[in-house]
Amino acid sequence: MKRHRHILHPLQSARIILGHRRSAGADLLLATVIAFTAGAANAGGFFALGQYTSHVTGYLSQLADHLVVAEWWICLVAVIAIGAFVSGAAFCSALIHWARLHLPGRQYAVSVAVQGVCLMLFATGGWYEGAAWRLWCMACLCFTMGMQNATVTKISGGRLRATHATAMITDIGIGLGRALYRRHAPDAVHRVDWHRMRLMTQLVFTFFLGGVTGALGYARVGFGFSLPLGCLLLAMALPALWKYRQG
Repeated sequence: MKRHRHILHPLQSARIILGHRRSAGADLLLATVIAFTAGAANAGGFFALGQYTSHVTGYLSQLADHLVVAEWWICLVAVIAIGAFVSGAAFCSALIHWARLHLPGRQYAVSVAVQGVCLMLFATGGWYEGAAWRLWCMACLCFTMGMQNATVTKISGGRLRATHATAMITDIGIGLGRALYRRHAPDAVHRVDWHRMRLMTQLVFTFFLGGVTGALGYARVGFGFSLPLGCLLLAMALPALWKYRQG
């Protein structure tokens, strides 16, 4: 019997990855791509701005510490970073709900496209100097990170995260603890979810790989390295938007 290999057209692939009908494979692939870009952008935030823009816990600690010693500028930076991250997540949620009603089948592609545009806006960070401009760049990147985390959270029904490495590593640690316990108590009720462990490990590694890529890219190119990251997200989103528009 003759066997046929089915190779998906890029438009079909984008529609599957960003479509409203979800599958575990599509969720994981999307989360992997976004985790990579988030890791790269996060490293870019440090090299360009001296801040890890996905680390909301760090900003909260920074706000508390510097509030006590009355260092108001640093407090303002932390408040803006946290506010931008929350605003990005809120905007993403509202955008997906709006697009579900007005652009059915394209709600996730719209969100990813906006993230690509935001990363391209961050590329303008090298145009000007000054604290206010750098603050705007930081807010833009934190906003994008909030959108990325919210997109993967909503699209996977809360199963996956894109930028929250702390939570993913915690899940891995919990799984390892269960595995060690079951070696000494094979009849234990709680079983190890090895599939989830592999997913979390893959996303953490992808975030790390993105960080290495971002560190190299931003060190050599500067803010302009955000352009290929934005193009990567737009390359995923625009074919899906066009496919749904056509069909």
